[in-house]
Amino acid sequence: MDKLTLYIGNKNYSSWSFRPWIAMAAAGIPFEEVLVPFDFANGNPRFKEFSPTGQVPMLQHGNVGVWQSLAIIEYIAELFPEAGLWPKERGRRAVARAVSTEMVAGFKALRNACPMNMRRPKGKIPLADGVMADVARIETIWRDLRAHSGGPFLFGAFSGADAMFAPVVNRFDTYDLVTAGDTLSYMAALKAHPAWKTWEDAARAEPWIVEEDEV
Repeated sequence: MDKLTLYIGNKNYSSWSFRPWIAMAAAGIPFEEVLVPFDFANGNPRFKEFSPTGQVPMLQHGNVGVWQSLAIIEYIAELFPEAGLWPKERGRRAVARAVSTEMVAGFKALRNACPMNMRRPKGKIPLADGVMADVARIETIWRDLRAHSGGPFLFGAFSGADAMFAPVVNRFDTYDLVTAGDTLSYMAALKAHPAWKTWEDAARAEPWIVEEDEV
């Protein structure tokens, strides 16, 4: 099989890069990581060298290029069905894809107000309208899915859906947005995963500062 190469941005800030990275790392899928930092506001002109959108992440597999986080996870799940990135049962797979797509399309208030930042000291900030409504909806998703699966992750074992919500765990923690015990339990499970810890350690060691992502 041709090697998999995943192009990503700064680990401290790039939530969209984090999603396919943690999906692949948690599933034990071998890949080469190429980190191209955000050296300019809103990205880096070098992204155009490997990404048709000029954005990260970007997966290259032989002559196949896949962009967008969820599309990358879907592609990897097809390449490695034994990795279990989606639930086995068709109905639960549909739900996993539905909540993952909701993550892609929604929660803009939360994303805009609270950028992912692995290095930022924990602390509250003034919140724009809509942020806590986003938080409440995400908590409901997590609560309902874990009640059905029994946890510790959304569908029992770690899945692509957990990868899609991983940056939200950082946002909830960093900006001190939640207090419910079941929410904190899920966050603790994800933060204890070895793949999370590997990414976080690398993020904290990065030298780059992106001012627009520092709240």
